[in-house]
Amino acid sequence: MKPAIIREIRLKDNQQVAKVIRQVLEDLGVPKVGTAYADKILDTMFEAYDKPKATYFVVEENNSIIGCAGIAQLDDYDGNVCELQKMYFLEEARGRGLGAKMIKTCLDSAAAYGFEKCYLETMPYMKAAQKLYLKNGFEYIDAPMGDTGHYSCPVWMLKEL
Repeated sequence: MKPAIIREIRLKDNQQVAKVIRQVLEDLGVPKVGTAYADKILDTMFEAYDKPKATYFVVEENNSIIGCAGIAQLDDYDGNVCELQKMYFLEEARGRGLGAKMIKTCLDSAAAYGFEKCYLETMPYMKAAQKLYLKNGFEYIDAPMGDTGHYSCPVWMLKEL
């Protein structure tokens, strides 16, 4: 058994990544409209992050992707702020410290790109995720930033980099 590794997404990962994201959202009973579930880019994540100041990472274990997350400029926002995007882990990846490692990997990239702050959106009932975000320096804010299109995600958080 190979240990889990975090690496940048490859083109051949697209199908597995889309499957992981949809599986996690279905498991959590997330609405399919107004969340990442409805995003057109789910099936083309490699291409979506193949641009300046953006990177998408996967957690690979035994040749399978068990988690993922990315960093990119916050859409429709006038400022040097990135967004922690599409961070999802299958059940077998949870509780193993992989989320903290993934956040560190993403935030290190964000800092290297020169972003000043990192924003994220989540769901109210994703308590474990919020606990992880708080532990990693994110704080709750009162209103959304930018325009992610995720109007069904009413929890907003921000971290100074």
